[in-house]
Formats: sequence, structure tokens, C-alpha cells
Amino acid sequence: MMAFSLFGLFSCKGYADLSVDGFEKMLSEDLSVQLVDVRTPEEYAEGHLAGALNIDWYADDFIGRAKARLDADRPVMVYCRSGKRSAAAAAKLDGCFFKTYNLLSGYLAWVEAGKPVTRYEVERFFTGSGQPVDMTLIKHGSLAISYKGFSIQVDPVAEYGKYTDYAAEFPKADIILVTHEHPDHFDKDAIEALLKTDSGRVLTNLVTNHRCAGMIGWGTALSNGEGLDLAEDIHLEVVPAYNYTEGHTRFHPKGRDNGYVLTLDGLRIYIAGDTEDIPEMAALKDIHVAFLPVNQPFTMTVGQCVDAARTLRPEVLIPYHFSQTDVSGIPALLPEIDVRLRQMQ
Repeated sequence: MMAFSLFGLFSCKGYADLSVDGFEKMLSEDLSVQLVDVRTPEEYAEGHLAGALNIDWYADDFIGRAKARLDADRPVMVYCRSGKRSAAAAAKLDGCFFKTYNLLSGYLAWVEAGKPVTRYEVERFFTGSGQPVDMTLIKHGSLAISYKGFSIQVDPVAEYGKYTDYAAEFPKADIILVTHEHPDHFDKDAIEALLKTDSGRVLTNLVTNHRCAGMIGWGTALSNGEGLDLAEDIHLEVVPAYNYTEGHTRFHPKGRDNGYVLTLDGLRIYIAGDTEDIPEMAALKDIHVAFLPVNQPFTMTVGQCVDAARTLRPEVLIPYHFSQTDVSGIPALLPEIDVRLRQMQ
């Protein structure tokens, strides 16, 4: 009976309605849940619950999209603006054998109760053994990755573009990766805000290139070609990132900066850093998700990004670090790759 009083009864409608407090409690206590925002992308961009995937109820083939992104063996928690769309979505998901919970009165009630929200997009992928990996696309070159309770931050920067309050918006990091020392990638204050400590001892594993390690005075400095096991099923490879075009090599000289291939239980994520379409990319195999910069003249042109993607052949390409460069034409040039254009200026 305790579970019923906390979460609400499953009735003939199949799914369960939860109050704001019950919804928050389940989110905090059950790490296996999958949180889904069924509002439009425009609504989602204005603010959403942290970690929520956006699957628009009004989009074509809602169920097909949900099945592609959700694990049917794990509970699903849904919400919308006021609770109406999410109730319909919950009923539909329940009919497809998802165990589903709906937030009564929706996002409006959550905000009115003073509960926390965020504005960052989240992409979910699954490892070979079915473990979810959530990638929060913060901005520009900054990413957050969550896997089996590990919090991984890539190039955390507070002040670039829209301000990011790392202390308030993200958990303390188990791992921080920094590609190079430019201020849109390296921010001592943001790193400090993310440090996990115990009795004055830093528990966060900070991995950088040698220049950043010297500037911050600590951390694990790795060179191109080196690697590191960060946990039993988390492996890091350091790969080159540099400019080769005449007149551009001063931006990112060869051998100084790092790109990273992060492998999580077999899921291989290529975080290219600031680079052009260098020949070393041909050696990278079995990339599932690639983050490629498109920010001429500092990184790649659109054409270079397309060439790099054809070399890498990732399952998913997410252009990032693109500032004012128009990346809208990339999907049409790469019909064989799942290209996802997100707010990563």
C-alpha cells in the first residue's frame, strides 16, 4: 500500500498519475527511469526537467520514435505543459507495454512548485549491453555525459555564449576532459565548480593536454596517441586535433591539442575538439557518435566536415562548435548518416 499512496494507483487506464512530489521522488530514487518531455521542441528549448528526452507528441510516428529511443524493460515517466498531452502519450505507451507514469498538471505545476528546470538538449544512446548513455548538449564545445552514475564533463565553460551555472545545473563530475586551452574550451572556474571532493581530497579525474595541465597546476596530462582506463568499462583514447590549412595552423598547431575517443561499454564517442579533417581520422574505427566542429576558419568548413564524416562513417553525426557557420545543408550531403543538428553554436 505504501507504493500506491506515494505514486498513485494504476487503474484501468493502465498508466499511473503522479503528483509533483511523487514524480520528483521517483526520479530521485529510481535511477532506471526514462524521463520524456512530450512537448514541442520549441517548448522544450525554453526549459525542461533535467535529463528529459524530447519526443514530440504531435510529431509523425510518436510511438516509432519512442521505441527507437526507449528501453521497454525500464519505466517511462512523461510530462507535457499541463498534463493532457502526456496523459495521451502515457496511454499510448502503456498500450505498447511500457510501464508508464504521468505528471499530473505537467510542467506548469512543476515550475509553480519551485522545482528545478534546465534548457539543455539531451541525446540518448545505448551501449552494447543496453546501458543508456545520456549526452547533454550544453553549448559550443561543452558536453555532459551520464553513464551508470558516472558524470563526465567535456570542455566545461561558464561564460561563453549563454551563461552556464555548473554548480547549480550539474552534478559534481567524476571525469572532466579538456581538449585545449582556448577560453571557449578551458575555464578554471567551471572546473572548480564541478570538482567532487572528500575531506579536501579531489576525487574528480581531470584529463587535459599538457598546456592546460600546466596552466591549472594539476590533472592528468595526456599526449596524442596515449590512452587511459577511467573505469572498468570506460576507456579514453587521445587523438590528434589540429589545423593544416596554410594560414590557419597558428590556431591549433599539430601536437598541442587533444581530441578524444571515449568508449563506454563498447559505445564509441568521438569528440574531435578543434581540428580540421586531418588524415589521422582514417584510423578511427567503429565510431557510433561523432562530434565534429564546423567553425571556419578556426576548425572545419562545411565541406571538410562532410569529408570527415565520410571518412569516419559514424552512425550519428552531431556538428558542434559552429558559431556563425551555416550547417543546415549538412544532412542533405550525408544521407547515409544520421545527422542531428542541435543548438551547439
